[in-house]
Amino acid sequence: MALGLNVPEPETDCADENCPFHGSLAVRGQTVEGTVASTDMDKSVVVEREYDVRVPKYDRLMKRRSRVPAHAPECLDLAEGETVTIAECRPLSKTKSHVVVERVEDANGAAATETGGEA
Repeated sequence: MALGLNVPEPETDCADENCPFHGSLAVRGQTVEGTVASTDMDKSVVVEREYDVRVPKYDRLMKRRSRVPAHAPECLDLAEGETVTIAECRPLSKTKSHVVVERVEDANGAAATETGGEA
């Protein structure tokens, strides 16, 4: 818990200097929880979160989504569909200012993943 956040440290080590656990990257500011939408980039993931916005004209709620690119340390080994927590950090590139700090687990203790099969 050297980050100042209440997140567990990963079991595996990594040599990534931009890892908040094993490198020198400091985290600050907001933390956001979302789902990994894409892992196509090298050392990066896109985290997507959905939220509701009220539309006063129709007195209804509308779904919106925001997609945040975040640095993925090697020690976390992330896959699409997992729920993660990201924290704000210094700018790492033109678009990346967040880093993944935790893989959120469901009530059963297993990492939350989507099933690929149809019912």
